[in-house]
Amino acid sequence: MCGIAGILTANGGASGLADRAGLMEAALAHRGPDGRGAWISRRESAVFTHRRLAIIDPSPAGRQPMSIDDGRLTITFNGEIYNFMELRRELEARGAVFQSGADTEVILRAYDAFGERCVERLRGMFAFALWDERAQLCLLARDRFGIKPLYYSHDRERLVFASELRALCASGLVPQAVDATAVYEYLRAGSVPEPMTLLAGARCLEAGHLAIWSAGELQRRPYFDLSFEPAITPDDAPARTRDALIDSVQHHFVGDVPVGIFLSGGVDSTALLAIASRLDGIETRAMTMALPDTDANEVQLARRTADHFGVRHDVCEVSAGSARPLFDEYIRVMDQPSIDGMNTLAVSKLAQSHGMKVMLSGVGADELFGGYPSVRAVATFTAWNRRLASAGALRRVTGKVLEAMPDPRWRRIGDLLGRPPALSASYEAFRGIFTRAEARTLTQHLVPGGTIATQDVETAEQDPTPEDAVCRLEMTRYMRNQLLRDADAMSMAHGVEVRLPYLDSRFVETVTAIPAGERLSASKSLLVSAVPEIPAWVASQPKRGFMFPVESWLSGTWQGVFDETDARTPVPLRTWYRKWCVHALESWLRRMRDTAPRPSAAVIGAGRGVHG
Repeated sequence: MCGIAGILTANGGASGLADRAGLMEAALAHRGPDGRGAWISRRESAVFTHRRLAIIDPSPAGRQPMSIDDGRLTITFNGEIYNFMELRRELEARGAVFQSGADTEVILRAYDAFGERCVERLRGMFAFALWDERAQLCLLARDRFGIKPLYYSHDRERLVFASELRALCASGLVPQAVDATAVYEYLRAGSVPEPMTLLAGARCLEAGHLAIWSAGELQRRPYFDLSFEPAITPDDAPARTRDALIDSVQHHFVGDVPVGIFLSGGVDSTALLAIASRLDGIETRAMTMALPDTDANEVQLARRTADHFGVRHDVCEVSAGSARPLFDEYIRVMDQPSIDGMNTLAVSKLAQSHGMKVMLSGVGADELFGGYPSVRAVATFTAWNRRLASAGALRRVTGKVLEAMPDPRWRRIGDLLGRPPALSASYEAFRGIFTRAEARTLTQHLVPGGTIATQDVETAEQDPTPEDAVCRLEMTRYMRNQLLRDADAMSMAHGVEVRLPYLDSRFVETVTAIPAGERLSASKSLLVSAVPEIPAWVASQPKRGFMFPVESWLSGTWQGVFDETDARTPVPLRTWYRKWCVHALESWLRRMRDTAPRPSAAVIGAGRGVHG
């Protein structure tokens, strides 16, 4: 796990950009406390930088940027390839000779053997840029589900890329004009949907995509898409799920450093711990975030579970008082704003304080096994809304009345009634923050003169059931744009790598081939059946989503935090999450104004193969 950045030029001259690349690398220092490096191509068409968090082969042989064959292929890579040993054996059988034990070198050798289709062979989380000196092209790629980020800015002269948007800005090569359309979409959903970013001149390479840059041209294409086509019988589903989860957990313990588990009182993380505790040669420890004196406090369940499986258990207590400076830190380290992520920041600080570099998380299980209320509620609401469509004018008038009500939930339902009754519109109403009209008003307030170039595009329902379609939306919107992005930014702020066994590509391929009626059974009964080691005191617990008690904190220690935002905003905010949403965005916009880059003296050496 690392931070990557670089600049590609159509006409050479990369040596003149080394200082700018150095500023980008410095902006990613928190992502890689274990080393840094830089590289410039022979014809000075490319400059790569890297910040290293050493997990696999922490020796100097694993440092990056990494080259093979005297600089013919060079890579800067962020992530982990869990099947790198299997790929290495296959490549060695084809004649490849390895100089390190790193998964990084496996990507280089796989590209040498398979070309750009090497990405289809990679099992893991990754974002990388690979320079081919002979072909004078660069392959950029991102993992199937978007666990690792990759941002870029492109024009006919150059392409600039980095693991974080702040690093792009540090280059001084990316216009800092704010994208009003992205602001509008953020206000509607609570996160910026890829491929947009809040900067008009920057984009995010989409999950499951690769891109080829050559002679100033950038060509993008997908190499992966979700499929929910049933192929596994209900009778076989528990055993197939168990086998796939065991295989995933085994692969997610790869590395040369200890691996821990973020443990809640729920089924998802407990299943990971249960599997890990039964595997030979695997030792782990558990970490839990506690919220004293709240209904969301699951620490007693987690402690009992950790004791049951015989693992060391550490707890991070977050009270109203300690959460206040934590929120300030969250605002400071966020790469793009969202209304989530502070929990990951807190538990990552705990992991770092105990010397842990790698932690497993249960993200992805709710999306696959229907743990969210949205999976059934959105499908039901869409069916109801379609029946109302015949009411015509009455439906629209009712929508206008509801949009004028004080409660934001009724406002969003009113907004929905003014749209075609599509499932994706119902999902947006269920997950949304502001209505379309409110988001437009706020965007015009925050980005005066900005043009909102967007229109409602309803997602085609291509899946076998409406419930499958909602699962797809949860994975490609809420999970991808919010949960995964926040998990990356907040964990890497403390040099911690978060791994997600439920998003292993082979595990997902197995589970999505199980019919929705079985896969989405109540209380995740499929997962419980697949992992019978889950204790009854966990399996019998009702689903409780983790949430900080911000509403109650605002009447005490947090009093006044959002007052200025509330006072100057032209739309009534009312709820804590709407206040948080606007406050985070205002803070980000203020930071962008205050941190305009001023390129100065060289930060890294300009030359081939420079390493720190």
